[in-house]
Amino acid sequence: MKHNDTTDTTKHDAGRENDVARGVLDAAFEVHRALGSGLLESSYEIALCHELRLRGLAFRRQVPVTVAYKGVRLDAAYRMDLVAECCVIVEVKAVERLERIHEVQLLTYLRHTQLWLGLLINFHAPLLRDGVRRVVHGSPSL
Repeated sequence: MKHNDTTDTTKHDAGRENDVARGVLDAAFEVHRALGSGLLESSYEIALCHELRLRGLAFRRQVPVTVAYKGVRLDAAYRMDLVAECCVIVEVKAVERLERIHEVQLLTYLRHTQLWLGLLINFHAPLLRDGVRRVVHGSPSL
């Protein structure tokens, strides 16, 4: 999948996207259970990729996002951490707490890729379930 070769958000398959999200979250919970909190974001990203591979989930890592303005490409070096099964954006964090700016970042990626569902996963949270946010394209402005 090229980053612009995505489905129209009006024709997304919510069931499939939710299944993929569930698979990603199961993998993330396994990584967090094994490693705990306190590592760098990049370490969790690598471990999550390994766990996704073990579970047979396809993904792309560090996927570029192109922003267009009046016919001009703005190559601002935006990169999504992961795109799972060509339909769910995954942003990996290792921060004290998720902030509004993290959700806005993910919503921006959703808008510019025309994907529908994104996950913010903060591995620094003592309980990972407290560090997970679902962000949906078309959500009210954050």
